Amino acid sequence: MRILILSVVCGIACLLLAFRSKGTVQHSLVPSVLPLPEMSFGEIDVLTYNIAGLPQWISSAETPRESSIVSIGQKINRFDLVNIQEDFNYNKFLYRDNEHRYRTSNMGGVPFGDGLTTLSNYPIIKFERIAWEDCNGADCLTPKGFSYARVELAKGVFLDVYNVHATAQDDIQATRARRANLQQLALFVEEHSACQPILLMGDFNAHYAFEREWIKEFQEKVDVIDSWVLLQNDGFFPEVVDEFNAQPALNVTNGCESIDKIYFRNSDRLLLHPTSYQVEHDLFQNELGQPLSDHCAISLKLCWQSVK
Repeated sequence: MRILILSVVCGIACLLLAFRSKGTVQHSLVPSVLPLPEMSFGEIDVLTYNIAGLPQWISSAETPRESSIVSIGQKINRFDLVNIQEDFNYNKFLYRDNEHRYRTSNMGGVPFGDGLTTLSNYPIIKFERIAWEDCNGADCLTPKGFSYARVELAKGVFLDVYNVHATAQDDIQATRARRANLQQLALFVEEHSACQPILLMGDFNAHYAFEREWIKEFQEKVDVIDSWVLLQNDGFFPEVVDEFNAQPALNVTNGCESIDKIYFRNSDRLLLHPTSYQVEHDLFQNELGQPLSDHCAISLKLCWQSVK
């Protein structure tokens, strides 16, 4: 029903959506005026979170969006680097009490924005937004896609950070579009982050266990490590399951695969070593114990070491 209503409402804006951009580039960030220290190692806490920022009356989240997103903006302060998806209509509430020094500009609400936001304690020295070339259903009503940021962890130590929100739903048309999304993303990574260390986080809307997905092929092509597979599943990828039925997003635990994923890749110059993976159920609840979104936030702690 939520998707149907969204489709009807956004359909009114079809003339505006005729200008839906692909490969939009944004360079609106102010570089840090403070010099960074010279460091050869460190530790970062990262988080990915779909915050259900659609307008209140079409959101599937249980709690009021304005107050919930204000709370999310406060709670993510403890993380060094955060990728947010579905940051559509409540960005000013997300940023109201947030303390991250570096935050990407918001594109606007539905149907104008892509919902992708990155917040960082480290300088973001380069930033681009790229819309998917393929989409399906209601996902075609916004410039949904991925973003690319180059973050400077210390003087001369750089990490390429990707924020991803792939096409949703599990019907044939949606899975075909999602495959094309991942192929587009893989090509971009190959072209823009060759030989670079990367952190790739977001809502992939995909499970390894679902036979029509291309997520395992994507992981192999981009040569990234799945932090959940590494730390929680003994290094084994889930096998394809006949007639696979996914867990509801809010039922995800550390012991089961989530569509919200955190990948990383080392380089000759920077080594990343994850030490803890956590589905953040308890942190992102209100005083009544209700979740603040319709997804779980996923966190990862990594140690990094610069190699010369």
